[in-house]
Amino acid sequence: MDFSARQIADYLQGEVVGDENMTVSTFSKIEEGIPGAISFLSNPKYTQFIYETNSSIVLVNRDFKPERPVSATLIKVDNAYEGIARLLALYESMKPSPKGISPLASVSEKAVIGKDVYIGPFVYIADGVSIGDGTQLHPRVTIGAGVSIGDGCIIYPGVTVYHGCRIGNRCILHAGCVIGADGFGFAPTPGGYEKIPQIGYVEIEDDVEIGANSCVDRSTMGKTLIGKGVKIDNLVQVAHNVEIGDNTVISAQSGIAGSCKVGSWCMFGGQTGLSGHLTVGDRVNLCAQTGVIGNIKEGSTMMGTPAIEHRMFLRSAAINKQLPDLYRQFRALQEEVEVLKSKLANNES
Repeated sequence: MDFSARQIADYLQGEVVGDENMTVSTFSKIEEGIPGAISFLSNPKYTQFIYETNSSIVLVNRDFKPERPVSATLIKVDNAYEGIARLLALYESMKPSPKGISPLASVSEKAVIGKDVYIGPFVYIADGVSIGDGTQLHPRVTIGAGVSIGDGCIIYPGVTVYHGCRIGNRCILHAGCVIGADGFGFAPTPGGYEKIPQIGYVEIEDDVEIGANSCVDRSTMGKTLIGKGVKIDNLVQVAHNVEIGDNTVISAQSGIAGSCKVGSWCMFGGQTGLSGHLTVGDRVNLCAQTGVIGNIKEGSTMMGTPAIEHRMFLRSAAINKQLPDLYRQFRALQEEVEVLKSKLANNES
């Protein structure tokens, strides 16, 4: 389906610079632009490509001022990155959704299935499961006994949701993620480690997205909680009894140990790690590979292992680069001191 620059600008409340009748039917990166595609420019590092791109339309920020002629039609918006995200969401929503239950699926007669649900081949749904309207379960999904899943969810191939877990509305679980496996709880004994039964569950609130092969463990007692709007990347481990506040985002290969409480609107970079039983305040930023071993107050930005305030980390990193020279100066000073001490000893004698 084709859309004109004028239609797109009206949808995004933007301003057209160029041919408002220019039409597009697909998306493209600005550096790989093709005729009939729409691209965007939000990162200044890619500015050079706007003068070279073959894309027909480019979204730009309102303050963008070209330094030389641009052949593409421009649409100026408040935030080009946010604008392209809205267009991509609109594009996805226009795709037909699969519906119906595959004859190769195994669905318990004691399960409650909503309207317009898709259940693909080799899906297993146990007793007491509740599936909301419009939810999609793709092939090889396993849903354990007593699980509840809300409306409009998308659960991709190979996902496993253990018994008793609760998933809200409009959640997305990507391929291979596991919700509700046992927490890592073992009691040391003279004969080895005795397993502590994990009798709790996982609750995932509305509009959460969890990436491929990530794991959210069930609690020992009570619940592991993922708040509304949380976005979790691939290969992330969330341990038992963790609570993550609304709209927090966590990048790949991060790990949160048991019973941590993470606030709302936090941002964790890749490979961050939290020790157990910590409290992290709202709007905390953890840079990539930050290792946290203590509580962090609201609004902090931390780096390094163990984590320190990011400005202190940057100053320390700058000094680290100078350590070889500083060491040589230190050794030279030591030698000078020894010479002076020798001379003083000789004079006294």
